[in-house]
Amino acid sequence: MQYNNRLSDVFSSSVFLKREDQQQVRSFKIRGAYNKINALDPKELNKGIVCASAGNHAQGFAFSCNQLKIKGIVYMPIPTPNQKVEQVKMFGGPYVSIVLIGDTYDDSQQAALAHCKKDGLAFVHPFDDVDVIEGQATIAIELIKQANKPLDYVFVPIGGGGLISGILTVFKALSPNTKIIGVEPLGAPSMKISLENKKNTRLQKIDKFVDGAAVQQVGNLSYEICEEHLDDCITVAEGRICQEILDLYNKEGIVAEPAGALAIAALDQYASTIKGKQVAVILCGGNNDITRTPEIEERALLYAQLKHYFIVRFPQRAGALKDFVTHVLGPNDDITHFEFSKKSNQHFAPAVVGVELKKEADFVPLMERMKTQGFFGEYLNDKPDLFDFLKN
Repeated sequence: MQYNNRLSDVFSSSVFLKREDQQQVRSFKIRGAYNKINALDPKELNKGIVCASAGNHAQGFAFSCNQLKIKGIVYMPIPTPNQKVEQVKMFGGPYVSIVLIGDTYDDSQQAALAHCKKDGLAFVHPFDDVDVIEGQATIAIELIKQANKPLDYVFVPIGGGGLISGILTVFKALSPNTKIIGVEPLGAPSMKISLENKKNTRLQKIDKFVDGAAVQQVGNLSYEICEEHLDDCITVAEGRICQEILDLYNKEGIVAEPAGALAIAALDQYASTIKGKQVAVILCGGNNDITRTPEIEERALLYAQLKHYFIVRFPQRAGALKDFVTHVLGPNDDITHFEFSKKSNQHFAPAVVGVELKKEADFVPLMERMKTQGFFGEYLNDKPDLFDFLKN
């Protein structure tokens, strides 16, 4: 539990980060996985065990299998960052094998459960299990013991809900005045939608960017616990999470994965409420693949309204690009993306142009100049498939 000067100054409160990124497997998941495996019957362990995970639960599972000398099989979604796959191999060593299958955690889980049913193996669920929730609850016990004053607020990321369930159970019993705020990515608000619908609801489509917290449906146990005890459930835009990842690295030297930065990025929404309060935030993991940095930077710039994409209509004449640069771009505007194909049978040829600004206020003048000079075709930032198109 680490006091954070920057966040404390920004929010005029005492903000502490629970640094689960410093665990042996760089996430809190080792707690629940080890506790569950340790609770299994020796006969089950001798047959081998199975889990499904987008990464962090798999690492905790693999570490535990290696430590306890138990054969384990890990099912992971195909899009899982390669860094997490390699970590699972490293922690599991000769005791763990990996099966990559499906697009989401839910796809992998279905395949893993089918395997368990076929061969009679025990399944170590990443969140919807009493023993797993009990393991995650040790975080809450540590928070209460380590806090120099009673905590007013605890901000907790929500994926499948095992972490929030464990923390809620302990705090409502031992520190009932502490408010527990659950935080989900905007593109995968499974718990928030479920609470609003008053039933555990499966989402048909999610944004998988915050891979450690992107599930289509939360656990049934978790939903029941949150429905009864959770003080608030809020969402944070993926772009805001990306900016927090960059801030943590640039200002504190902390490597946080998207799910790890999730709860910290939510503090903005409670700025006036937490002023003068004792606040703890769960930094739940630090397994970030460095190859994702360009995407993280891009999403952060888009969210901050500093990166804009347009279809620009260039006249089919020499000097058109020079006129665009001279008369449309501002002195601090920078072209960062340009796709153009000259057409021989048209008066105008379209180009996809990305422009990075120094400050948000530069956008309106840029648009006005583009329209006045006759270059404007279409603004692309508000197109839902923009980012997927541009990154491919």
